[in-house]
Parts: sequence; C-alpha cells; structure tokens
Amino acid sequence: MYPKYQNYSQLIDAIKSACKLIDLNTESTLYKDITAVCNHLNNPNFQIAVFGPFNHGKSTLLNAMLGNRTLPIDLIPTTGAAITVKYGSTLRTRIMLRDGTEIYRSGTEVLQQFAVLDGNRQMRKDVASVEVFCPDSFLERGVEFVDLPGTNDREAQDDLVRDRLLETDLVIQLLDARKLMTLGERENLRDWLLERGIKTVIFVANFLNLLEPEEQKQVYNRLLFVAESFRSDLPPGFSNLYRVDALPALRARLKGDVAAANSSGLAAFETALQNIVEILQRNSGGVRLPRIQAITSQIQPLLVDKIYQISKEIKTFDDKEAAKIEIKQKAKNLIVQGFKVSIYEFQDWLSLPKLLAKYQGDIAVALAENNLHSWQTGTLKKDLTELQLSIMKWLYQAYDFFKEERPEDLKIPFPNTPQLNLPPKPTNINDLTEPGSIAVGGGIGWLLGGPVGAAVVGSISYLLNKNIQKTEEQSAKDSYHQQVAQICIVAAEKYLSDFSIQGLSILNEYEQKAVKVINFQVGQEPREIIQKRENIQQLQNGFNQLLTELEKVDIKTKYQPYKEIPKSANPQTSFPGNSTKNTYTGKKVEPPRQQVSTPPPPPRQEATKKVEPPRQKVSTPPPQPNTNQPKVELPRQNVSTPPPKPAELDAKFRAWELDEEIAQMKANMNYAGKQQQTNASQQTQKPPKRQADKDQIIRAYKILGLQPTASFAEVKQAYKTLVKKWHPDLFVNQPQMQKQVQEKIRLVNEAYNILDDNN
Repeated sequence: MYPKYQNYSQLIDAIKSACKLIDLNTESTLYKDITAVCNHLNNPNFQIAVFGPFNHGKSTLLNAMLGNRTLPIDLIPTTGAAITVKYGSTLRTRIMLRDGTEIYRSGTEVLQQFAVLDGNRQMRKDVASVEVFCPDSFLERGVEFVDLPGTNDREAQDDLVRDRLLETDLVIQLLDARKLMTLGERENLRDWLLERGIKTVIFVANFLNLLEPEEQKQVYNRLLFVAESFRSDLPPGFSNLYRVDALPALRARLKGDVAAANSSGLAAFETALQNIVEILQRNSGGVRLPRIQAITSQIQPLLVDKIYQISKEIKTFDDKEAAKIEIKQKAKNLIVQGFKVSIYEFQDWLSLPKLLAKYQGDIAVALAENNLHSWQTGTLKKDLTELQLSIMKWLYQAYDFFKEERPEDLKIPFPNTPQLNLPPKPTNINDLTEPGSIAVGGGIGWLLGGPVGAAVVGSISYLLNKNIQKTEEQSAKDSYHQQVAQICIVAAEKYLSDFSIQGLSILNEYEQKAVKVINFQVGQEPREIIQKRENIQQLQNGFNQLLTELEKVDIKTKYQPYKEIPKSANPQTSFPGNSTKNTYTGKKVEPPRQQVSTPPPPPRQEATKKVEPPRQKVSTPPPQPNTNQPKVELPRQNVSTPPPKPAELDAKFRAWELDEEIAQMKANMNYAGKQQQTNASQQTQKPPKRQADKDQIIRAYKILGLQPTASFAEVKQAYKTLVKKWHPDLFVNQPQMQKQVQEKIRLVNEAYNILDDNN
C-alpha cells in the first residue's frame, strides 16, 4: 500500500480565501497557478507528467511503460488534451465535458474523438478533463501518469501544459537527441519549472538510436551537462538523465522482447523511476511545499499591498474627520469661553446691588411720574436686550457651526408695575400747596405737579445719595413728599429684587439648555468607510490565517502577522474632549481667563470705526430746599461720556478676537484634513518685488515699531498693542486728538495689511 496522503485542507482553504480577498482575475496566470497548486495539494496520488515539445515521443514513451497502445500516437502532433492515466481493474476512459456531461467508455478508442487535435490542430474547447483507467502494477501504488499536449505548437496548448505542470509531483522532461535543447526548451525549464518551485525533474533523451554511435556519445555528454546544470531535487544516488528509445521500447514491450526492452533503456529507466517515486512518496511535502512557497510568495505582497491601500484610504478619511473634529472642539472651547463670559456679565448685571446702584433712582422717579412703562422700553429694555443678544450670539454661533439643537431666544420679562400705597393726603396747606395733585387709579400712583412733584423727585435723589435708613418713628416726622419718595424707593427696590430673582432663575435654566446647543456629535461614518474597515479586517484575518497555515508546514516568510484592530479604532469615537457632559454649574462664576490667539486685522473700511461705549448711570441732583419756588422740571444732564475703562475695552477686544477666530475656523472647515504642499518646487512662486514694494514693506515695519527681521507673530502682537493704544474710544473727551487718532489707526491698519499680504 502506498504511503498515506497528508491532508492539507486547511492550507488549501487559507490559500483560496486569500485569492478571493485580493480579487484575482480568474483568467490571470496567478489565479490559474493557485488553482493548480490547490488541486495538487488535494490530490492523494503521486502524479508524473511527461513534458516536452510536440513530436518528441511523449505518448509513445508512456505506451511503452504501460505495455500497450493505451494512448493515441502519430507522426503529427496528436494529443489534444491532458490525459490522466490512473489505476483501474479494466481499461476504460472517462471524459468530462464543461457542461457537466460525463462520457464513460471501455477501452481508449473514444480518445480519438475527444483527446486529439482536430484538422486545424486545435484542442476541443468543450472538454474539461480526460481520464484513462489502466490495470498497471505501478499505477496501483497510487501513481498517476499525465500525457500532456506538445509545447511550441499552439498558445492554447502551451497554457494548458503550463497550468498542469504545477499539479504534478514529478516531471519527465523528454528531449530530442537530434536537436539537443532548443532555446524554447531552456526558457520553459526556467520559467515553467524552476521559477515555480518545480525541481523534481528527470530528463529522458529520445531518438539517440537514430544517431551514429560516435554522435550518440557526444550528444549524451552534452545532454548530461545540461541536465546536471538544472540541479534537480531528486533523492541522493539517482541521476536526472536517462536514455530511452521510446519507439523501439514500445515495440519490444508489445512483442514481449525483454532483451530489446533492456537495450532501449526502458528497463533501467523504469527501475530508477519506481525507486525515486517510492522515496518521494514518503516525503510528499518535500515535493509539493516548495511550490506552495513559490505561489504564496506572490500572494502575500498582493495582500499586503491591498491592506496598505485600504488603510491609506481609511487614514485619509480619519485624518480629515479628526481635523474637522479638532476644529469643532476648538470652536466649542472658544464658544464656551465667550458664552461663559457673557453669562458672567449678565449675572453680574442682574445682581441686586448692581441693579439698585444703576436703576433704583430712575425707577423711583419713573414711578413717581407714573412713567415706568416708557422708562422700561427706553432704558431698561435696551440694556437688557443688549446683554441677552451678547449671550444668544454664542448659541447661534454654535448652531451655525455644529448644527445640533436649535437655540431658543433668551427672554426675561419685566416684573409687574408695583402697587403704590400712598399715605393720606396732608391737611396742612404747607405740605400740599398745589391743587393739581390728584390720585390716579385708586392708589396706583400720583401725578405730582408743581413744587410738590419737584420735591418728591428731589427727595428720591437725596435719600438715595445720602443712603438714609428711615425708621417708622422718623418717617412719621418726614414731610409728605419725603414719605412719597421713600415709598417709590422701596417699590423700586422690590421691583428690581423681583427682576433680579426672576432673571437669574431664567438665566440658570437657559444656561442648562445651552449645553445641548454648544456641543457636537460625531456623525455616522459613510457606509463606504464602514465597508472598508470590514474589508481590511477580513484581509488581515485572511493574511494572518495564511501565515499560520504556512508555519504549520514549516514554510518561512518575511512577514509578521497583523495585530488585531481595536474595536475603537475609529478616531471619531474616541476623540478627547468631545463629551456631552454638562460643563456649566448654573452658578455665578468668575470670568475665565482667556488665551486668545492674535486676530487678523479688521477690514480696512472699519479701521476707524468707533466701538460703542457702555452706558453711564447719571445721578439725580439733591432736592431744592425751598418747595415754594416755581415748578422745577426733572433735571436731564448732558454729561460728556467718559472714556471706557481699560478692562471694558479689553473685554471688547477679547470678544472680537473670539469672533474672528471662530470665523476663521469656519472658513477652514472645508479644507480640514488636506495636506499642505511643503515642497518648494510645488509652491506657487511669487513674482520678484519691485523697489517701491520693498520700500513700502520697510515703512510698514517702521510704523509698527519693528525691525524688518521681525516674525509675523511679532507683527500681529505689535498691531494688537497699537490698536489698543490708539483706539478712538480712548479719546472721546479729547476732540482735538480725534483726527490724529484716526490717522494713526489708518496707518497701523495699512501697515499690517501690507505685511500680511507679503507674509
């Protein structure tokens, strides 16, 4: 019984899987080689192929070894298919057509119909395989012969032969002693056998009997040199060159002439062949695995290259997405910064002490004049709207940037108009000398005219400025207009207290809702990228499986297995800082310290645009001592606006810088992830500067107070410093300086723009 077949099914599966993963064209040479190698590994029999150009006597040699005319032979190229000869109890033939039809006949006469070349010397295209079963003792040992079509005749025949060679364990290269080895035969030895890991080759010289004895010796020595230079991988002690006169050997076998068979060289060749096959059968892996190594050495680079290409595409996508996320995260941080500052300013404005200090006197006067609604609309609403808008603008910035939840408008309503409970009308004519003073709306308020009205207004201002704390005993002694003033002051305090409590509560709720607006979620990956990630995982798994199976059969490789890709490989899902956690406490906080990069210069047409200064509270003067004087109108002072405080101006610059930086990030969003060209040869070459341009640049550095060697970062810092120094709002009380300041700002902006354009 011939040696047990070693199962390579897992290795075959790994090779076929790898072949499928790299999407090989089924008509490609590599695909056909892989199919042949897998068929070879899967074949439990030891297969011997007879290989050589047409009319070299391949079929004749096989017939001689089988002892009968099993295979068709003729003087012209005959074999038109790869005929596999296997062991069978009787001589019979099985032909499989490509449409699945099976033709089973006894004997081999059917070969003349399906396995020979037609009149145009072409193979039949409908034949898938041809098998002949023969009762031969050598074949019974698990050996198969393959009679291949002759090479160097037709391309289709060459392709068939080339494919089938990889499926054989031993190749008998038949040589024509009359022609030695042609160039084509040498190329086939190199390209079809040696470079594909097929090294178990025996050379058989035919037709030596047709040469003169002296020529036979010379030719054989030259053939021996060629055969030895091939370095066949045969067991030690066996030659790889034999002489067999095929046709005389066949005739001897058909006649049963043993002496003639021996003299033809057939007996010696058969003995050597049987011994070689017996040894090689014990080590079938030594024959088949070199071909596996040769074929997988072509598959592995293709797998690696495909993995690399897909990885590169994924990395390009990930880099772009990471850049976008980084920009969004930076924008989120800036917006949160600005939002917190605005919240802090609003909270500070809504604090009761600040409201009382700024508005209590005005509200008390408005109550005394029954004019609270007009005052609310003209003053308080304007200030409130400005602060509300300063907060909402950050949320609209966030919505415009992140497109998450649409923000709601911040609306803080005014408290109801206070109910004034005025004291009884005085009976003393000195306390109420103006007959036109009447109650309005059943105690809602008074229209106070004449000296009494002026006295009430004056008392309000006086009491607030002096911060007099009245007791019930003292208030009974106060004049009537002072009592009314005190009532208006208390009502104003109650009004502002309600406004503060309600406003801070609404602001706290609004701040909590803002978390969903000033945030962004990483979008769902495109299906194409998800598919690429799945593909690369399959490729790496297939590659690793192939390496594992190769290692089992002791085939070395230069590659290392891929490490498993973590489930969170997508950088979008693990980007730091992108949390939906509430970053606000709802409590009053100190304004955060801001690290803001230097902004670009403002547009030229806005270079001298004035920043609106904050509104200043105007105190009401003390009351007139004599209430009998003619009617005095509520004083309206035209106080010149003082310059803004440095902290207020710096806050305006911080807000402007944040706006500018966010706007710049928006502009860069469409370009996220794109690599900049750093090669100087690929950069756009600027035209050489004229002397006038150079002079202009030098002058710009001089205006900014810099040396021409200063960096652009120093230019930005110098610009920022000079704009703050010469801001028009700092000179509102110095009309004589306005023209000079505007000219200075114009020059600074012009200098910055020049250096920016040439940076």
